[in-house]
Amino acid sequence: MAIEIKAPAFPESIADGTVATWHKQVGDAVKRDELIVDIETDKVVMEVLAEADGVLTEIVANEGDTVLSAQLLGRLDTEAVASAPAPAAAAAAVSAAAPTAAGDDAILSPAARKIAAENALNPAAIPGTGKDGRVTKEDAVAAVANKPAAAAPKAAAPAAEAPLFAAGDRVEKRVPMTRLRTKVAERLVEAQSSMAMLTTFNEVNMKPIMELRNKYKDLFEKTHNGVRLGFMSFFVKAAVEALKRQPGVNSSIDGKDIVYHGYQDIGVAVSSDRGLVVPVLRNAEFMSLAEIEGGIANYGRKAKDGKLTLEEMTGGTFTISNGGVFGSLLSTPIVNPPQTAILGMHKIQERPMAVDGEVVILPMMYLALSYDHRLIDGKEAVTFLVTMKNLLEDPARLLLDI
Repeated sequence: MAIEIKAPAFPESIADGTVATWHKQVGDAVKRDELIVDIETDKVVMEVLAEADGVLTEIVANEGDTVLSAQLLGRLDTEAVASAPAPAAAAAAVSAAAPTAAGDDAILSPAARKIAAENALNPAAIPGTGKDGRVTKEDAVAAVANKPAAAAPKAAAPAAEAPLFAAGDRVEKRVPMTRLRTKVAERLVEAQSSMAMLTTFNEVNMKPIMELRNKYKDLFEKTHNGVRLGFMSFFVKAAVEALKRQPGVNSSIDGKDIVYHGYQDIGVAVSSDRGLVVPVLRNAEFMSLAEIEGGIANYGRKAKDGKLTLEEMTGGTFTISNGGVFGSLLSTPIVNPPQTAILGMHKIQERPMAVDGEVVILPMMYLALSYDHRLIDGKEAVTFLVTMKNLLEDPARLLLDI
């Protein structure tokens, strides 16, 4: 019996998706709930799993094709399971008898095979990182980029294996922009063109938090089952308290209405290979430092593996972006609509500061609050940052609620 493999049902906020990677090829045996194909959308990568055991008999939508919700991607034959080992054994026998280029082609995905043909690459020379050593599209692209270095040792046929680029050429590499990065770019341009965006700054003495962290980080990690104590949890807790005191910063604009949120869902900007994503810590006002750190670490792992769900990145009433982990000393972050403010953290830098008439070297951090001036006045923005500064420079205030 043939089963249709269809794209997932996309939420209303997602119009279509792109076929990113086929993890199975025509003729491959598939187990129930095994990953078959990835669909990349504007926000997340959605996985399509097999509904039953069978053999993939047809691929309708190739890698790079744009597909709509519930569109046909391919077909799976459930009755071919019993006969699947025979062709596999025959193919193995043919491969053992004559390991030719045809055997090499069999381990390439369609997109990888096309790239190899266009760039005169030897399939056998492309290392595969996919399942069972399969050569993926990314492997082929990397092989093209590294072709001059890989081709140099092959002196047997210098004319056929000439480098793709001659020495001294100004090399360029063109790759399509991912849907996620395209959507992020559109939203950032939209935010700048539709908001009266303004940024205000302050600085924080990080010494109290650093001393507290150094004193308790080992005990904290041991007590909370390996969760490490970082700086982000302090900033999230301080932001939650500051948002309670300045509710306008925790609001959004809906048409001609102002929506004041009675909860604090804090988005945490995370960098991934696919681009910037902002998963949300929901009801952060009820979370402990350990829960915040654990949640952020979990989101970081998911972002790296491309496993973040749409629900985890939807919503949020306020965002925190930490460019300091990459060495940024100062920046003006862009608000993530429909939110009306975003906090930018930066690098901790030792600087000479005047304290009680004396010059003292202190670890300082610049804070930047970008906000929509249509809704938030300068007084509210400055008061918000001052509140955060006071809470961070005296962490006991977070416990005493003062």
